Amino acid sequence: MSEQQIFTTTSVLSLASVAGVAFAAVAGSRALLPRSATWQDRLTFAWLTFDGTVHLIFEGPFLYLSTFGKSVNTSTGVFAEMWKEYTLADARWGVADPTLVSLEILTVLGGVPLCWYILSLLVKNDPARHYWIVVLCVAELYGGWMTFCPEWLVGSPALNTSNVLCLWVYLVFMNSLWLVIPLWLLVDSYNHIAGSLRAAAKIKGN
Repeated sequence: MSEQQIFTTTSVLSLASVAGVAFAAVAGSRALLPRSATWQDRLTFAWLTFDGTVHLIFEGPFLYLSTFGKSVNTSTGVFAEMWKEYTLADARWGVADPTLVSLEILTVLGGVPLCWYILSLLVKNDPARHYWIVVLCVAELYGGWMTFCPEWLVGSPALNTSNVLCLWVYLVFMNSLWLVIPLWLLVDSYNHIAGSLRAAAKIKGN
């Protein structure tokens, strides 16, 4: 990707597909939650739907393309081209980096089912969802740390920060979503759990 050519057909289609998932997630929160649902629950529903769907339909194919001797750079097809676009920002995703593949195995096989399970609890307004939200968010924050910290420690040779799209959209914006929103969800679930425990303790004390 040249400095002059920031957007390509692949980059536009990739970003449009992610935006489409986000739109569908918001629509789902409006359709499946009652009108009395709080904005926090609606945002949580939309995020978990977006989170689980992105992990499944985009990162699932990455695993297929990056295991059993395969890699994105040597593969062909729609998803291979999409991931080759992202490798312009972080080259490790093209060569089946073992740390990234290991994290994605946990994300796709563990994180996706957990997202759907939490969504089912949310639809039923089951407060037990807050425990599982904490589990999911801690795992995702750890995954984000392990995605970038090893690279930072060796001087970030695989990261491309010379291009506006690669730096601010792919590396900063996309990855910041999985930092900011899980942190907010942790605080929200902590408040629910701590509030319930304090109320129970107060009743027991009386």
